[in-house]
Amino acid sequence: MKKNNYCFLAILLVIGCSSPKQTSKSLVDYVNPFIGTSGHGHTIPGALLPFGMIQLSPDSEKRGWDWCSGYHASDSIIIGFSHTHLSGTGCGDLQDILMMPAIKAPKADTTGQGGNFIYQFKSHFSHSNEVATPGYYSVELDGPKVKAELTVTHRAGFHKYTYYKNDTALMVLDLSSKGGWDKQIDTYIKQLNDSTLIGYEFTNGWAANQKVYFVAKFSEPIKNIILSQGGELSGGLKEIKGYSAKAILNFGVLGDKPLMVKVGLSSSGIEGAQKNLSAEITGWDFEATKTAAANTWEKILSKFMVESSNDNLLKIFYTAVYHAFTAPNLYSDVDGSYTGMDGKLHRDTSFNNYYTLSLWDTFRALHPLLTLTDDKLVSDIINGMLSQYRESGLLPVWSLWGNETNCMPGYHAIPVITDAYIKGIKGFDANEAFIAMKKSAMQNIRNTDLYRKYGYIPHDQKLESVSTTLEYAYDDWCIAQFAKALGKTEDYNEFMKRSQNYWNIADTTLGFMRPRNTDKSWMTPFDPGLIKSGNGFTEGNAWQYSWFVPQDIAGLKNVMGGDKKFIDKLDQLFSTKLNTEVGIVDVSGLVGQYAQGNEPSHHVAYLYNYAGEPWKTQSRIAMIRDSLYKSTRDGLCGNDDCGQMSAWYIFSSMGFYPVNPANGIYAIGTPAFDKLTMNMGNGKTFIVTAVGVSKENVYIQSAKLNGTPYEKSYITHKDILNGGIMEFLMGSKPNTNWGSNPENWPPMK
Repeated sequence: MKKNNYCFLAILLVIGCSSPKQTSKSLVDYVNPFIGTSGHGHTIPGALLPFGMIQLSPDSEKRGWDWCSGYHASDSIIIGFSHTHLSGTGCGDLQDILMMPAIKAPKADTTGQGGNFIYQFKSHFSHSNEVATPGYYSVELDGPKVKAELTVTHRAGFHKYTYYKNDTALMVLDLSSKGGWDKQIDTYIKQLNDSTLIGYEFTNGWAANQKVYFVAKFSEPIKNIILSQGGELSGGLKEIKGYSAKAILNFGVLGDKPLMVKVGLSSSGIEGAQKNLSAEITGWDFEATKTAAANTWEKILSKFMVESSNDNLLKIFYTAVYHAFTAPNLYSDVDGSYTGMDGKLHRDTSFNNYYTLSLWDTFRALHPLLTLTDDKLVSDIINGMLSQYRESGLLPVWSLWGNETNCMPGYHAIPVITDAYIKGIKGFDANEAFIAMKKSAMQNIRNTDLYRKYGYIPHDQKLESVSTTLEYAYDDWCIAQFAKALGKTEDYNEFMKRSQNYWNIADTTLGFMRPRNTDKSWMTPFDPGLIKSGNGFTEGNAWQYSWFVPQDIAGLKNVMGGDKKFIDKLDQLFSTKLNTEVGIVDVSGLVGQYAQGNEPSHHVAYLYNYAGEPWKTQSRIAMIRDSLYKSTRDGLCGNDDCGQMSAWYIFSSMGFYPVNPANGIYAIGTPAFDKLTMNMGNGKTFIVTAVGVSKENVYIQSAKLNGTPYEKSYITHKDILNGGIMEFLMGSKPNTNWGSNPENWPPMK
C-alpha cells in the first residue's frame, strides 16, 4: 500500500527498521483541540502545555453539565478567558482569574452582588473565527471587534489582544463567581505599579478551599483603573478586597500596537506567582512563547510515531495523545512551593507536585500509559500522592488544587502506585507508600468500615453498594501485590482474601453482581439492565459493572457459569437494550448495554481473549474505535475524564490494553495502523506493524514477536519494555485458531 503521510520525527532504534521518508508536516498539525468540545466530551479548546498548571481557555455564557469545562461548542458567546479549567470531567470548577477585552466603559451592577458584572462585556463569536493548536488559541470577538490570542508556559498565561486602531483599549479582570461552580470566599486586587496587578481568588466549590494567587503584567501602562466590589464602581483606588473584586483597566488608544498580558499563578502566594512568571516568561515575545509551546507538544507527541495513509485516523490518534497528556496538572511552583491539603505552605524541590487526579477514571489506562512512557513523571505523581497522604492522612481519591473532593468509589491511588512499582518505577518511598495504602484500606470513612465488617457493602446502607464493593476488592488485590513485592506475607494473605469479597455480591443463579442487604438477602426486584439512581451501581447497572473483577477473571467466569456462558453473556452485553428509568447522562457511547462513554466498560471488550475467542475482541474493538471516535467537535462519545477516554484509544490503536491495570499483562486487540512506534520512558522503542490493516481487515491472521511466531492473545509488560517489533498479518475474516487455545489465554489471577 502506498503511504501518503509519514509521521516519523525520530530515528527508529530497532535494528532492521528503516526510517520512512519525512514530510514537512509536524505532529502538532494533526491535533485538533476542538475534538470533544461538543457532545458530552467536556474538553477545552484553549492553550495548555502537557500536565501544566495553566489551562488558558475561553468561558462561554451558558452553564450546565455540558459546560463543565467552561466551554461548549453549542454556545456562541464568550464572557472571558480564565486561567484554570477542568478538561473532560463530569463536574465543574476552577475558571479562575478571568480577563476580557472591552472598548466601552462599564455601568454599575444594580443588583449590588456583582453577579452580572462580567456579562456587560460578553461578546458573540463565530466558530469559523476560532483557531486552536497545541499551546495556542485565538478568536475574533464580534462585540468589541478584538482579536484575542492565548498561549502558555507551564505556570503562566500569555495574552495578546489586537483592538481596532482608533478604539480605546479596556481590559476587565473579574474575580467574581462565573456561573455557579463555586462561591467566592475572598478576592483581592492591588495595582502594584503602572503596568502590574497582583491579587488572589479564594473559592469554595468542588475544591472546597481553593487559593489561587496571581500577578498580571501588561505591555502598556495603565492610564486609568476602576475597581469594583459587589457592583460598586470606585475610581482612584489602588486596591480592593471582598467577595467579588474586579478591575477595569484603561490603556487608551493603542493604534497598531497590541495589548499583551502575562499572568503567573501560584497556590503558595503572590511571591510564588511572581517567581513563576519571572522564570517562565522573561520578555514580550508572544510568538516565541507560542513556538516554544508547540515544540513542547511536538516532543510529547513524538512518543508515538505513526505511519498511515489515513489522515483522519492520524488526527483522531494524535488528538487522543494530546488529551491524554493534559492532566494531572502541575501544582508546585518553580521553587517547589505549594499550599498543601493541610492548608500550610510546603516546599520540596525533589519532585513536581501534581493535582487533578481523576483516579476512578485514569487508573484504568492513562496511568499505565504514563508508566510506559515517562518514568520521572510517574515518580513525581506518586511522590505528590504521598505528600497529600502526609498532609491529609489518606492517599488521594480525586484531588483538585490542594483539596480532596472524595468523588467516586474506591481508593485508586493504590493501583497507580502498585502498577508503577511492579513495573520497575521506584523513585518513591515504597515503605511509606505501603503504610499509606493500608491506612486507606483500614479507614472508617467512605463505607470501608461496612466493607470490612460484612465483606461487602450492604445495599440498605449504601446506594452504590455493588460498585463500591467491587472497586475496593480490586484495590485490595493491588495492596496484596505490593505486599508480596515487599516480602510482607501476612499482609499479602490478608488482602488477597479481601480481594475475593466480590463473591459476596455475586448472584451465581443469574450470573450478575447484585445488591445485597445487611441480612444477606438480595435486593428485589432486580433488573440488571436498569440504570436508575439507587440501583446499587455508580453511573451504570449490573450489565456494565458485573465485569469488574480484573484481579480474578477465572473466578468471574465461574460466577457466570463457565467459559461458554461467559462468552454468551459478553455477546448479550453488546446486543441487549438499555433500560433507563432515570436518565444518567454519564452512561453514553452505547452498544447494547456496553457504554464506551463511561469507564467501567473500558476493559470489557477485551475479555473474549480470556475464554478463547479473541477474534470477537478484535471485531468489537475495531467497531468501538472506528464508530465512537471521530475528528469532529463531537468526536468523543462521553467525558474524556482527564484523558482516560483518549488513553483507551491510544492503547486500542496500538493493539493491546491493560485489562488489569496493575498486573503487567496486556490483552491483545486489533491494531489500527500500518506501523506505530512507541518511544518509552526507558529509552527503548516498541513497534507494532499490521500488514494489510484496513477498515475491513481487523482480524489477526498471524503474529510474530521479534521475528518469532506468536500465538498468545496477550503480551507482557516485560516484552514491551525490552523493546522490539510486534508484527501482525491482518485479514477480513476471523482466524479462530489464533490465540484460542487455553495455553494462549491471558493469565487470569
